Amino acid sequence: MAQQPAYYVPPQSHWPIIAAASLFFTLGGMAVLLHALQQEGSGLMGRVMLISGLMILAGMLTGWFAAVINETRQDLYSPQLDRSFRYGMSWFIFSEVMFFFAFFGTLFYLRVFAVPWLGGEGDKGLANMLWPQFNAVWPLLEAPNPEQFPPIKEIIDPWHIPFLNTILLLSSSVTLWFSHKALKRNDRDRTKLWLGITILLGLTFLALQIYEYAKAYNELDLTLRSGVYGATFFMLTGFHGAHVTIGSLILIVILFRVYLGHFSAEKHFGFEAGAWYWHFVDVVWIFLFTTVYLL
Repeated sequence: MAQQPAYYVPPQSHWPIIAAASLFFTLGGMAVLLHALQQEGSGLMGRVMLISGLMILAGMLTGWFAAVINETRQDLYSPQLDRSFRYGMSWFIFSEVMFFFAFFGTLFYLRVFAVPWLGGEGDKGLANMLWPQFNAVWPLLEAPNPEQFPPIKEIIDPWHIPFLNTILLLSSSVTLWFSHKALKRNDRDRTKLWLGITILLGLTFLALQIYEYAKAYNELDLTLRSGVYGATFFMLTGFHGAHVTIGSLILIVILFRVYLGHFSAEKHFGFEAGAWYWHFVDVVWIFLFTTVYLL
């Protein structure tokens, strides 16, 4: 079928409604679960909501992207719509940048303002009267009120698992770049090879992060209940790990589509969009490794 000269208008779809419902249950369940865990409850309702939301989300993504892929394979899209896809992906990544910017801003505020104020420094140093014996140092191994927030035995050594994970993610960006270059040359064998190596590196990163979390909880007493340091540590590394998980799933789908012959050397925006997302996740990790583990 010849490419459509006009802007393609898709038919009415039920997927946006399902997407809204899945996000409501996923985010609502996560909030209910975190609140229950903070109160040392079972969090059964939160778990049910979260699992239900994730299942609906998975079904929605599968169905909606399958519809888009079918439209692409029928060559229904015009160059104008292709630009719209690129703009949309660019704005999505920008929204993710702002997402992490808010969390990094929280860490900056705590380290530069809030903790020093509690230690008696700055124009709001009167806050020190709340806990006169508090020692304002970062990493904050002992909170001002240790009876509520148990102290941390030790922080995670940045030069072992975190540094290895840095090497893994930076290497994965290089292998993904090789895969993209191979696709542009229509070399499908090398495209599959380098993309498979990229996925393997990403999954290894996730396995090491799970091991790091287990060590933090079981050996270092570094948990979500360890005051602001534990909260910011798991908030930043956890959400980044979630993004690596999503990126790995995207690349697995892309690899499956490469095997099905869905991309050509000229038309492969699905591959490019996944690559953009993966490179963004890698850049975020560089900032995260520097600010959370090193400084």
